[in-house]
Amino acid sequence: MIQVTEQFKLNVLKALAEVRTNYTGSDTKFAQKWSLNPSIYSRLKNGENHDGLLSESAWLNLGMQLDVRLNDRKWNIAKTDVYTTIQDDVEFCQKYSKAKIFVDDCEIGKTVAAKQLCRTLTNCFYVDASQAKTKQLFIREIAQSIGIECNGKYADVKKAIKYYLKTLPLPLVIIDDAGDLEPKAFLELKEFWNATENACGWYMIGDDSLRVLINRFINSGKPGFRALFSRFSSSFGSVTPFDHNQKMQFYYKLLSDVLAVNMTNKSTMPNIINKCLRKGTSGQIGGLRRAESILILNTI
Repeated sequence: MIQVTEQFKLNVLKALAEVRTNYTGSDTKFAQKWSLNPSIYSRLKNGENHDGLLSESAWLNLGMQLDVRLNDRKWNIAKTDVYTTIQDDVEFCQKYSKAKIFVDDCEIGKTVAAKQLCRTLTNCFYVDASQAKTKQLFIREIAQSIGIECNGKYADVKKAIKYYLKTLPLPLVIIDDAGDLEPKAFLELKEFWNATENACGWYMIGDDSLRVLINRFINSGKPGFRALFSRFSSSFGSVTPFDHNQKMQFYYKLLSDVLAVNMTNKSTMPNIINKCLRKGTSGQIGGLRRAESILILNTI
């Protein structure tokens, strides 16, 4: 059993206070968003002695959602080309209540950017579609993310999501790993877009499987998908070049930018980058996850 230290709990409370400033809903809805009993959250917020207020597993779950590390190792976030591209897209969609799709390679920092933006932008909500592939789970995951009751009747939860999003100032919902959604779950996005038009922004993120899935359904004439695609700007955004030499340069800069803010001794940086740029057995260039693993091995 992992022991939750006092410092970890304090770090979780600090992170919770930071994200509260970017949520304009009530304390009750904010507590629901993080699976906390509102009365417990009130006591935590007011600085009451937190001993016994949450179980060890609840502290761990909350820390995981807030990206609070159990150890001292911290992966610093770099403003890479990927990050700034997603940030520009997200800020546009939020400001003008529009919708876009970003599709690109794995391991380039898409999820890191999405989660960080949801922690720092007001009323920006993160939904992990890989954890909620079916229509039912997807709808309830959105409800949980924005801070409303997610366990009621399916139709009532959908109605509440549409209503609540329209009450918030400039909300934005980011759907990460959207290519994992089942077709019926995808079409729920069209319904939500129609219900919140000009009141809420939407942003889908995925790898090439998302592009393949949408194109396949459009080309096969599956009802609803052409209309859905048109609502999401009828295009797929990306940043990684297709040309091999340009792609290698892109990855070299990406890895350099990230490693530069995560290494104290930068003498081994070229070696780590070269290891990442070697293609694996699948022909895939190593990205940021491989870089982090190599960096950890080099510091053990």
